[in-house]
Amino acid sequence: MRAADVEGLREFYSVQQPRLVGVISLLTGSRAEAEDIVQEAFVRLVPRWPKISRYDAPDAWVRLVAVRLAANRHRNSHRFAQLFRRLTPENAPDPADGYAGDLERALAELPMPARQVVVLHYVCDLSVAQVADTLGIAEGTVKSRLSRAREALSVTLRSEDHA
Repeated sequence: MRAADVEGLREFYSVQQPRLVGVISLLTGSRAEAEDIVQEAFVRLVPRWPKISRYDAPDAWVRLVAVRLAANRHRNSHRFAQLFRRLTPENAPDPADGYAGDLERALAELPMPARQVVVLHYVCDLSVAQVADTLGIAEGTVKSRLSRAREALSVTLRSEDHA
């Protein structure tokens, strides 16, 4: 890689990495897991940087990779999580994650597909069409997932207010 490419990648990483960790943390519910996923996305970016740096939105590429990695990790670990829940007497939060606010807890209760559309639409400020393109699903699917997710979040957040 040329020196200019290396410097461009460093600048891109320093701006995008913290932002992307925040987004992926909302998807995974764990900052530590988000940091691992984002690191993996950037590792995949490095050999492709000379090409991707010329894209209109290279941040969209690395975000897409991170979102897909998070979904894959969730899918692969789901069966292990079920096993551990059966083995432990209570479902204790991970103390390494620290405090999770009401919104983070509510998001964590959503299924991953709903969480993906909510985070991409509201946090990343992507349009319905962009979310659909990013996830490879129909716009109508995005709209229905957003609608169901808003309803679930509303119920969850209202019940926490009254608790």
